[in-house]
Amino acid sequence: MRFRRGARLDPGQVTDVRGSRVGAGGLAVGGGGLGLVVLVVYLLVTVLSGNGGGLGPLDQLQGERVGQGDTPSSISQDCKTGQDANEREDCRIVAVVNSVQKFWDGVFQRSGQQYEFVDTVFFTDQVNTGCGAASSQVGPFYCPRDKLVYIDLGFFDELSRFGANDTVFVESYVLAHEYGHHVQDQLGILDRIGNDTQGPESRAVRSELQADCYAGVWAAHAVETGFVVDLTQQDINDGLDAAAAIGDDRIQEKAQGQVNPETWTHGSSEQRRRWFSRGYETGKPAACDTFTGSI
Repeated sequence: MRFRRGARLDPGQVTDVRGSRVGAGGLAVGGGGLGLVVLVVYLLVTVLSGNGGGLGPLDQLQGERVGQGDTPSSISQDCKTGQDANEREDCRIVAVVNSVQKFWDGVFQRSGQQYEFVDTVFFTDQVNTGCGAASSQVGPFYCPRDKLVYIDLGFFDELSRFGANDTVFVESYVLAHEYGHHVQDQLGILDRIGNDTQGPESRAVRSELQADCYAGVWAAHAVETGFVVDLTQQDINDGLDAAAAIGDDRIQEKAQGQVNPETWTHGSSEQRRRWFSRGYETGKPAACDTFTGSI
C-alpha cells in the first residue's frame, strides 16, 4: 500500500503529545500488549455504563487537556504530501486518518447527515483522556467522552507478538477500526452495549466485529479517497491475518493455554476475518449489521 505522492495531507486531524508527561502518575491499564483485544472494550464500556467496571474511576482527570488545539510538533511542517506519508510513519498515519475520515464524511453526506471530524492523538507511554488515564499497553483506542482516537505509535512494533505483520495496511486497518467506533458513537450504536460486555454473542463483541467490518468497507473505497494508491491483494491478506491474530481465542490460547468464549470481548479469529472480509467485499456499511441474528 502506497500513498499518492501529490495528495495534500491535513495534519490538523492529528494532535501530537509524544514525549510530554501528560498523565504521569495516573491510572495504568493493560499489560503485556494485550490491551487491544482484552482491555479496550472495558475502557469503552465503563465510560458508557458509568459503573466504574474493573478499571476504576476512569472519568477522573488530572486537569490536563489532551487533543485540543494546534498540533505542537513538527508534523504540521513535515507531513504535507502523500510522498511524506510514504517516507515517515507519523505522516503515514496522518494520511490514513485523512483518508478514513474523508470516506466517512462522504457516507454521512449521502445519507443527509453530518460527519464529525475528530483527531487522532499520538502519545508516548501514558496519556490522560476524557475516559481517564491510559497507558500505551492498552493499545489504540477510541474514547467516546472526548471523541478522540489515541495511539502510541510504538504499538505497531508489538504487532509481531500477535503473529501479525507490521505493514502499512495493517497499521491502516488498526486506525480504520478505531474510527469505526467513532462512526458507531455518532450513530448511537455504542449506547447499545450497556453492561453486555463479555461472551461470544455479547453486544461488546458485536460492536467490535462491526468496527472490523467498517474497516473493511473503508479499505474497499480507500483508493477513491485520493490518498491511497497500489492497494493490493497482499495488503488485504495482511489485514485479514492481523484480524485473525488478535482474535480472542488466539490471544487466550497463547496467553493461558485455553479458550474461554464466555470472556470474549472482541470475537474469535474466524469472526474478525469474516466481518472484515464482508466489509471489504461488499463495500457497504449496511452490510455490517452485526446486531441482528447470529454472528
